[in-house]
Amino acid sequence: MGRQEAAPASQGAVPAGTGAASTGTAGAGTASGRPADGVPAVRLTGVRRVYGQLAAVAGVDLEVAEGEFFTMLGPSGSGKTTLLRLIAGFERPDAGSVELAGVDVTREPPYARNVNTVFQDYALFPHMDVLENVEYGLRVARVAKAERRRRAEAALDMVRLAGLGGRKPVQLSGGQRQRVALARAIVNEPEVLLLDEPLGALDAKLRQEMQFELKRIQREVGISFIYVTHDQEEALTMSDRLAVFNQGRIEQLGTPVEVYEQPASDFVAGFIGVSNLLERGGRHFTIRPEKIHLLADGETAPDGSHVERGRIEEVVYLGMLTRYQIALEAGGRLTAVRQNLETAAAEALEARGRTVNVAWRETQTYDIHNENRAGTSTSP
Repeated sequence: MGRQEAAPASQGAVPAGTGAASTGTAGAGTASGRPADGVPAVRLTGVRRVYGQLAAVAGVDLEVAEGEFFTMLGPSGSGKTTLLRLIAGFERPDAGSVELAGVDVTREPPYARNVNTVFQDYALFPHMDVLENVEYGLRVARVAKAERRRRAEAALDMVRLAGLGGRKPVQLSGGQRQRVALARAIVNEPEVLLLDEPLGALDAKLRQEMQFELKRIQREVGISFIYVTHDQEEALTMSDRLAVFNQGRIEQLGTPVEVYEQPASDFVAGFIGVSNLLERGGRHFTIRPEKIHLLADGETAPDGSHVERGRIEEVVYLGMLTRYQIALEAGGRLTAVRQNLETAAAEALEARGRTVNVAWRETQTYDIHNENRAGTSTSP
């Protein structure tokens, strides 16, 4: 333990958990390094990053509040990971500024920023045990042995790995290694924790469990999390607010409910879950599949509903739900879902090819105006 270990290449200069906690660079606002009241944990102003002719980040303005779980959501190539790297200091913007706790750090290197990053590749030191991995950043910062041991054990307890400090990473499951990486990142108490698709390598069930764990941990430590993902469920599950990225710009910014229920564009409506886009009477609007009611033979639509006739083209049985794709006689297609409360799989699949009436309430539709159609972007 007397020599300093070389950091994994995928972590930049130092691994997650070895940020600038000891440098004091981002300590404006309060003595603890937290921003003063009203000062955002992160502020981006006109940030732009260009590779050749491609604007990976095309002039983004964004503020993330202290203690907020903020998600950057979008498809591959939309600019979200590049923006995360600009906040971390792994890259520098071609234009614009990056502030942490009110301090301009645009030209500061990664180690001088009070942030830590957790990647999909956890990059744990294989020859160190779990406790040593978590302590590593504190050792680099020359924290006394007794203090770093206390803080590392507390971090492991927070991620529910108490008692596993003596194990090597190879002896842990994928979910446990992810928790070790998270403990190593929070042990230095950074102002902001950056997470670049950290659950991408986990199986579906474990990924769902870790979504709740990450939110619990974020609430307990009280620091700002900025989370990058292309998974809509992750974004809706964990976020206080989220930004939907498209072609280097923010297409929409808001709470999960706002973005899901009131999409600002065709792109957002189609990217966040499943949405139905229809043109009726000069209106261009969206309605979610769960809002659509499939009427049984002889069933009357609820009062105030709009009713149309269509043909069921496809049926997909999903266990708890069945998904129906319907071609409407008035034009357009829509997707509807129905809970399988009493319907057997065979009965649901037999609906394929049938003509049905579908109904929805006008109050459950949301108009998308022409300037926010697919292929355009709204300013952040």
